[in-house]
Amino acid sequence: MKRKKIILKSLAAALIALLLVFSSSCSIKNAPAEPLGDGVCVTVIDVGQGDSIFIQLPKSRCMLIDTGIRDEADTVIDYIESRGYDKIDYLVGTHPHADHIGAMREVIKAFDIGKIYMPKVSTDTATFEKTLKLIEEKGLGITTAKAGVNILDEENLNIDILAPNSGEYDELNNYSAVIKLTYGDTKFLFMGDAQKESESEITADVSADFVKVGHHGSKTSSSEEFVRCVGAKYAAVSVAEENDYNLPVDWILERWRDSGAEVLMTKDIGNIEAYSDGANITINGGYSEGSDESRVDSADEGESEKWVLNTGTKRIHTPDCPLAKGISDKNRKYSSESIEELEKRGYKPCGSCEPKE
Repeated sequence: MKRKKIILKSLAAALIALLLVFSSSCSIKNAPAEPLGDGVCVTVIDVGQGDSIFIQLPKSRCMLIDTGIRDEADTVIDYIESRGYDKIDYLVGTHPHADHIGAMREVIKAFDIGKIYMPKVSTDTATFEKTLKLIEEKGLGITTAKAGVNILDEENLNIDILAPNSGEYDELNNYSAVIKLTYGDTKFLFMGDAQKESESEITADVSADFVKVGHHGSKTSSSEEFVRCVGAKYAAVSVAEENDYNLPVDWILERWRDSGAEVLMTKDIGNIEAYSDGANITINGGYSEGSDESRVDSADEGESEKWVLNTGTKRIHTPDCPLAKGISDKNRKYSSESIEELEKRGYKPCGSCEPKE
């Protein structure tokens, strides 16, 4: 009898050990990416016709600027969790339009929240009122987002709010919190939906290497003088392929290109990730600033280089298209098929290089 008990105990111990190993292997396999150590990573999340920018900061901290519409809540939450975060240290609602704060309630429910920044303006929409109610219920405060407010001031890292600069505007968009992040020698500018009136009021330095273009590339923003002052190398536009506003406006995109910026659009490449090591910025794992070296690899033997395909975004690019530089190896394919044949398979021509037969 004693021998049977010993055997049973041994079997139980072995079974528990096996379960622990299995559990451990499963957790490792499904573990999210570790929070960023050094450096800063800015991701313009593809939330369709809306804005949501996730920023990974040193010391395992993070920041979220806007959340997109409510229907995109899972997109935003899943992305943040995939990066390994369960707390948002700094949450910004640039202004109370649904395409910017529509999913904020879901985000607040999903994560621990540090500080919240929103401009001092209200609207009578249910989305806005319910968001404020949840913030109050959770005992969270709101810091007014306005020019002169500093979010972070550390050696090598500074985050400032540059706008709004006035207390009253006719357009709700002009209340947008405009944020500048400086990390080492690199600078990022996030415009929300700030229009030309707000742009003209900013007295702080707006120069930046990377800019999230205001108001989804609308003609109401990006004045010629402002674009020149920013002098960006990368201009990111958060916009849906099909939208009711016919955005972005082509000549606004050309204005950014003429200023020397490479225009990147979520409708073309999905999430736009910009990593800074304090000296250089790398886009979607591509190439560093100032580098003209293309990342479009040579086609495999017997394979044509007529088109470069992004299997993730289902876009067709020419081999020399700047957007093709950021396509990951797993999403990069080559094809000699006609555009018509590719369109039948669900692909669409890139809006930047506009491939033609």
